[in-house]
Amino acid sequence: MKRLLLALSLAVPGMAQVAAYRGFTLIDGNGSAPVHGSALIVENGRIAWVGPAAQLKVPQGAAVKDLSGRFVMPGIINLHGHVAVGSGLDQVPKKYFTRENVEKNLKMYASYGVTSVVSMGTDQPLVYEIRQKQRDGRPREARIFTAGRGFTGKGGYPATTAGVEGVPYEVETPQQVVADVEDLASHHPDLVKIWVDDHLGRLPKIRPDLSAAIIQAAHKHGLKVAAHVFYLQDAKQLVAAGLDALAHSVRDQPVDDELVRLMKQHGAWQIPTLSREASTFTYGTPAPFLNDPFFTRAVSPDVLATIKSADFQKTTAADPDFSRYPGFLATAKRNLKRLADAGVLYAFGTDTGPPLRFAGYGEHWEAELMVEAGLTPGEVITAATRSAAAYLGVSKDLGTIEKGKWADFLVLTADPLVSIRNTRTVEAVYIAGDQVY
Repeated sequence: MKRLLLALSLAVPGMAQVAAYRGFTLIDGNGSAPVHGSALIVENGRIAWVGPAAQLKVPQGAAVKDLSGRFVMPGIINLHGHVAVGSGLDQVPKKYFTRENVEKNLKMYASYGVTSVVSMGTDQPLVYEIRQKQRDGRPREARIFTAGRGFTGKGGYPATTAGVEGVPYEVETPQQVVADVEDLASHHPDLVKIWVDDHLGRLPKIRPDLSAAIIQAAHKHGLKVAAHVFYLQDAKQLVAAGLDALAHSVRDQPVDDELVRLMKQHGAWQIPTLSREASTFTYGTPAPFLNDPFFTRAVSPDVLATIKSADFQKTTAADPDFSRYPGFLATAKRNLKRLADAGVLYAFGTDTGPPLRFAGYGEHWEAELMVEAGLTPGEVITAATRSAAAYLGVSKDLGTIEKGKWADFLVLTADPLVSIRNTRTVEAVYIAGDQVY
């Protein structure tokens, strides 16, 4: 009878869709201690009640699911991804940013428990239509947030990268900055992205006055700004100019007291993207996860065969900077821990989407690397849920399992607070109350 009523509720407009879940251990995303024997009620995609299973009052007609022995946590929010920028090992955003590829990419994220993703500066105009359709209803794939087109200097990274030509705005003057930010803001992006990097001295880097002008113009439109950075000096200049987030860790040297002071003074966030650094050298040897089903389901058979090949590994290791990449990761890890210990705001991002940075798997890899950096599993989960939502300004709807918020949550078969690798035990994923995996 209950199944019949649930089926009717899904079919009849205006009839409430209600489901109850009970018996699980709740990890709510707030950093609180886990609560055993919990329950929640979801109505029309939002959490109507959460509390002890002993106090659960199942609404009439609600479907009931017993999750005894399971662990429920909020969906992962990735603050740094690049949706549908390529296919396989080919990266051409203008070619691959199609409705079909975006949907496929967002479903892949969702299948790994990533229920929201911020696409950072490589999107085509179609993104706004896709985003609006999601917000007008209840998506069955990862929610997309977008920076639209990012900014760089004339001839700067990544505008000269093969396949990415013409994607970012390339600015040369403050006047051009104002006009381009105005153009971007007319589409109502969720944030603004700047690339501030010379690619280890190979390319021209956007001038500090232009970066500052982008930040000022974006803030006039009520938009936060995140910057791709590499160097400590750039990070300090950007934060002093009002930057809202470092979209990568500083990797050239240890962060110092001045950056800590500036980030705390300005309320700037750190988004570490450690898995991005790991991906630069991991494939130079036979990586142990290449045969892991949790990894291989995110990779097409042809790509998997390629990255397993000795020729590919040899080519990867032949990169003239290959020997430096492990050091960049080590520095990024130490800098994350230093900033976190100092009380700087930090959240969660991965830079997945481009070749070798596989959507879905990369987020779990990131969580593991953050723990290796010295954070606890609980701190990492909070960074990927409540803190990520806070940075985006969507805490009213996302980030924690609380009454009134969208029912975006994961069901795990093992405790991620005991081992962060247990986030990989995904049994089910819910977005807006619907099971999508």
